[in-house]
Amino acid sequence: MNLDIKELGEYISSTISVNVDDVTYAQDELTLTIPVASLIKVLSFLRDDANCQFKQLMDVCGIDYPAQEKRFGVVYNLLSLTLNLRVRVKIWTDEDTPIPTVTGIFSSANWFEREVWDLYGVYFSEHPDLRRILTDYGFEGHPLRKDFPLTGYVELRYNEEQKRVVYEPVKLTQDFRSFDFLSPWEGPKAVLPGDEKADKIENEDAS
Repeated sequence: MNLDIKELGEYISSTISVNVDDVTYAQDELTLTIPVASLIKVLSFLRDDANCQFKQLMDVCGIDYPAQEKRFGVVYNLLSLTLNLRVRVKIWTDEDTPIPTVTGIFSSANWFEREVWDLYGVYFSEHPDLRRILTDYGFEGHPLRKDFPLTGYVELRYNEEQKRVVYEPVKLTQDFRSFDFLSPWEGPKAVLPGDEKADKIENEDAS
């Protein structure tokens, strides 16, 4: 039978024998929020059940809310070509709790999970090859975390003496900083285009 998106949400919630924390609908897409412990069972059900058939994992992405106890959200976007429907599965975790890899269910999860690990530092247990994928092997930290400094922790340059690329702590030399009116902590000191018109009007009003 073909179910619309709301009927599908009700069907999934009533059929799978795991706790579904929240079910929402937006833009003809269904979002299920579930506990980490239920991830493998829910994704397997969505892939294999005849009324779901979400055979394709399109993306795995991360979100970060540092103020929350479980600061990291991991979102799995699934597609059913048979039903022409999408479902989004969302879980929440903290910095220390690993998430089970779903590479055994969807092979495409391999690189997606590596990306989430690289950029957010979310650890996927039993992943076959969990290493950085977008940043360099010598990179420190996880650049999409909200508390990651804009300058980063290290910088690389080519060392003429060693004849190779070296990593060094970030150093912002004061002499090479450019402070102008675009720096909010400095305040506008330069004359901006059009300021002369304002001065002219003030002088005319004073006279």
